[in-house]
Amino acid sequence: MTDRAVPDGADARRTEVAARLAVAVGRINRRIRPAADGLSHGLLSALSTIVRTGPLRPGDVARIEVVAAPSITRAIADLEGRGLITRSPDPADGRSFFVEATAAGADAVLRARSERAERVAALLVGLTGEELELIAAALDPLEATVGQGSSG
Repeated sequence: MTDRAVPDGADARRTEVAARLAVAVGRINRRIRPAADGLSHGLLSALSTIVRTGPLRPGDVARIEVVAAPSITRAIADLEGRGLITRSPDPADGRSFFVEATAAGADAVLRARSERAERVAALLVGLTGEELELIAAALDPLEATVGQGSSG
């Protein structure tokens, strides 16, 4: 992120915007959370990371997901038990292994994303064209704050 000069009074405005945005994002997230084959938010997040980044070691999944090793160990066991990921030995370290999504795992992530997009679309139905354009104009800076481009 770049350093930007903050005009007088901008800190208070930034705090106000941050508080409103946090509430709105939280409410939207609760409304659009997908059922995703009965996967919890944490399992779906870990699976999404594995689909997007895999194959990778469990420790790498834990680091990306910012969770403790025991949590990712349970998540991996659960995802593997559901047939959504597979393990393969790490040829460089016999004590470790890699996890990779199965076709069913990749499909589960795609279904969850599609379901979320449909739920967001339903929330936008009542907006005017002008309101929709205001939201569209905010997407680039919002995506920039979380480090993803419009392709993400």
